[in-house]
Amino acid sequence: MFDILMYLFENFIHSETEIHVDQDALTDELVRAGFHHDEIYKALAWLEKLAALQETDINPYLVRGTTDVVTRIYTHEEEMRLDTECRGFLIFLEQINVLDNATREMVIDRVMEIDSKEFCLEDLKWVVLMVLFNVPGKENAYAQMEDLLFEAPEGPLH
Repeated sequence: MFDILMYLFENFIHSETEIHVDQDALTDELVRAGFHHDEIYKALAWLEKLAALQETDINPYLVRGTTDVVTRIYTHEEEMRLDTECRGFLIFLEQINVLDNATREMVIDRVMEIDSKEFCLEDLKWVVLMVLFNVPGKENAYAQMEDLLFEAPEGPLH
């Protein structure tokens, strides 16, 4: 499923091409690209839920969001999906103002919906990028995250 999300993000969303494709045509294209129907439907449902998070009237993270600094306590299931490195990276993104409380919760929500046994820091970075791309007003945070994702660090990061 995550491979499909990456494929869609890189080929349609991130390229900023204007697409008006119905779900059947998109499904056909993904099948031709080698993906399985059940994984395609899961990925499309994931994207629909992500898009729904843009709407403040149904997004619990935006409605009840606070700008206060809070310590996030992870559930056992979240800790199983997000290892120490991933959780540390989320804290780092909050500290440099790429994520706020609301967008952090959106990222965690989307991560927990990914149907995959394996999940690593690189996957998390892509989920953060996808979430920020879909949140109005987060263009600067998206650009900053894009730089973090695509720039190769030089030397030690102390």
